[in-house]
Amino acid sequence: MVTSMNSITAQTTQQQSSPAQLVDALHSAFGNHHARAVHAKGIILEGIFTPAAEAANITTAAYFKKGKLPVVVRFSDFTGIPDISDANGLANPRGFAIKFKLPDGSSTDIVGHSFDGFPTATSDEFRELLLAIGASGPDAAKPTALDNFLGGHPIAKTFLTTQKPAPVSYGTTSYFGVNAFKFTNEKGESHFIRYQFISEEGGHYLTAEETAKANPDYLQKEIPIRVAKKSIKFKMYAQLAEEGDKIEDPSVAWPASRKLVLLGTIEITKMASNTVAEDKALFFIPNNVPAGISPADPMIDFRSQAYPISVKERQ
Repeated sequence: MVTSMNSITAQTTQQQSSPAQLVDALHSAFGNHHARAVHAKGIILEGIFTPAAEAANITTAAYFKKGKLPVVVRFSDFTGIPDISDANGLANPRGFAIKFKLPDGSSTDIVGHSFDGFPTATSDEFRELLLAIGASGPDAAKPTALDNFLGGHPIAKTFLTTQKPAPVSYGTTSYFGVNAFKFTNEKGESHFIRYQFISEEGGHYLTAEETAKANPDYLQKEIPIRVAKKSIKFKMYAQLAEEGDKIEDPSVAWPASRKLVLLGTIEITKMASNTVAEDKALFFIPNNVPAGISPADPMIDFRSQAYPISVKERQ
């Protein structure tokens, strides 16, 4: 179904905060460690993307037509704390960022995480949430700023309290691109989509007992062993919006009944070098997209302005 452009409502026409203020709010919540402001703890791997024939039906984007392409991926834990335990509940949602390397030397990026949705509808609200987290330490008076925020933002409360258990591996959970993009095909038809990356291994998670006993770096230690034995595969899909779906609001997941179009397969085959220099230099920008794809959610461009600030701070 081709979704009308009339279904889009501008989200950030009265955006109050700046990208720099959003980065500062991340530091308020997690501390400034001269690392990534969020998803600081991660690990880099390499692989191949193989496009599916169906992708060309909904977008002219070249990387769905060029045959197999090399990719660099980074799995990560949530928060800006570089040494957070992989077993800590605050390490959810897990991050999955992909850089597709195109034949002309350019690249395109996708950033996703392991929860189908975002805690807030706007960047301003996300900043408010982060500031509330930063002001709600163990010694804060009750009700805390976070208690008050969550009382008025039930979706954010659901996001914080209904995360999946700790995964057995970064490769045994699925990931979602929570912001919407517009795909345009050769006929000029447009579809609004969100990305999904579905693990071919299925979802496998630790029990509460296993989580309590897990090594703080168990995910970091497990993934090299797994990829040395066999490649890790994700099916990459576009979930198509239908009339009435919230295009501009990443806090509202689209119904699971929405059509999925297979875009291709990401096959992760080996570890990257994972030097400090490599991790500092590697970054993913949400609005780094090719012709045939454009941001449909205003939060994408706002996030993309905040990322370079974080990149500069960690050098």
